[in-house]
Amino acid sequence: MNTPTVTTPRRVERLVAGQPTSDGAGVKLTRVLTQPLQRRLDPYLMLDAFGSDVPGDYIAGFPDHPHRGFETITHMIAGRLRHRDSAGHEGLLGDGGVQWMTAGRGVIHSEMPEQQAGVMEGFQLWLNLHSADKMQTPGYRDIPAAQIPEFNAPGVRVRVIAGSSHGVAGAVQRPRTEPLYLDIHLAPGARFEQALPATHNGFVYVYRGGLSVGETAVPEQRMAILGNDGGSDGVVLQAGEQPTRALLIAGAPLGEPIAQHGPFVMNTREQLMQAVEDFQAGRLA
Repeated sequence: MNTPTVTTPRRVERLVAGQPTSDGAGVKLTRVLTQPLQRRLDPYLMLDAFGSDVPGDYIAGFPDHPHRGFETITHMIAGRLRHRDSAGHEGLLGDGGVQWMTAGRGVIHSEMPEQQAGVMEGFQLWLNLHSADKMQTPGYRDIPAAQIPEFNAPGVRVRVIAGSSHGVAGAVQRPRTEPLYLDIHLAPGARFEQALPATHNGFVYVYRGGLSVGETAVPEQRMAILGNDGGSDGVVLQAGEQPTRALLIAGAPLGEPIAQHGPFVMNTREQLMQAVEDFQAGRLA
């Protein structure tokens, strides 16, 4: 592709297979980034992958539920999902679109399918907030597919959702956690390099085809946790014999205590108890 940007690439520390589960009102999904990995992949808390052409797997959606203390990033590959929340925001998430919601001090929202048939596929990522930002005013942004910046090279298309890639600034920037969220499309045999600060935690999730990171093959529906190798300056992805699509996600660790109770993520047990109390008293939102 273009002039190399990575001289000391990261290796794969380990491969992770997600855990099949259900959430919301019974939506079937795979939890890729689970709670035991939160410390290792700080500032990220969770990654769910969902995808089905069976309406019964997704049609019940995610009725009203609360959040406090972090951000949710919902990324649709295919399908239509309607967002409504207690702060008065509403939006329709369609093919290739992204919804970036900052729960902050608290919000109650729903995410409901607006289709009765066809494929619904996508991801939801949870990004932690710094202790100083957890009680900020809730925020919401819809980013249609056409508004997501792209980096293109021979055999490579990169949708830059957050952070930057090869001089292309993404749709979202965050100063504390410095999230990088790339949706990478590779032709068979294509190679892609991405600079990464050595201090950032990162991972790759392959959702079509397969690729290699160094000497490690990463098959479809696997997450590769990237090693925090001293002196490394990025990651190199090499597609296999099939068209490949993958997420590359990285960020600056917060290094703070994580206290989680379901949809509330704070720093202490006392803060969690307050969140539950606020929700039960109708003060959340």
